[in-house]
Amino acid sequence: MQLPDPKTDGDVSLEMTIHQRRTVRSFHGTSLTLTQLSQLLWAAQGITEPEGFKRAAPSAGALYPMDIYGAVGGDCIERLNPGVYLYKSATHSFSLIQEGDVRRDIAMASLGQMWMSYAPITFVITAEYSRIMGKYGQRGVRYAMIEAGHIGQNIFLQSLALGLEAGIVGAFEDQKIIQVMGIKSTHEPLLLMPVGYEK
Repeated sequence: MQLPDPKTDGDVSLEMTIHQRRTVRSFHGTSLTLTQLSQLLWAAQGITEPEGFKRAAPSAGALYPMDIYGAVGGDCIERLNPGVYLYKSATHSFSLIQEGDVRRDIAMASLGQMWMSYAPITFVITAEYSRIMGKYGQRGVRYAMIEAGHIGQNIFLQSLALGLEAGIVGAFEDQKIIQVMGIKSTHEPLLLMPVGYEK
């Protein structure tokens, strides 16, 4: 799925999004537009320089060990079937890797935090450490975790700028998330972020 072009200006100030940022744990099922999804993914890992490769979140050595997956429910995002998708920064596209709504299974793998399953999409931020450890050794693991934090904050702030809310979850069983999502075993999940409209 090719995504709409992201915008680089908006109606809400950065200062206001920082002031209003809160972790939300109650969502209703109002669907998101493809434009909203595009903006969220761009804020997380989108390319921000013309004819270049630098992304929205800083990365040690510009090595970008992170991948952003999205678990989408049925009738939750326009033109998208329920399933697990992978964001591809280079083409600003969202590719289906597994069919079916796995949001409930993700919530069960997150120590039964069922509130997550009501958000239209849950972003799963993963790290493939080999991409960064080749240069930085074991220290690369720390750098990847720092990068995950930057991505998470970008998703928080962009959500607010779009009139949405976001939650964040770090309590989950890694292998169960990998299995449920059908993602590569080398892509270690670091953060889960349900996004949608607050209930």
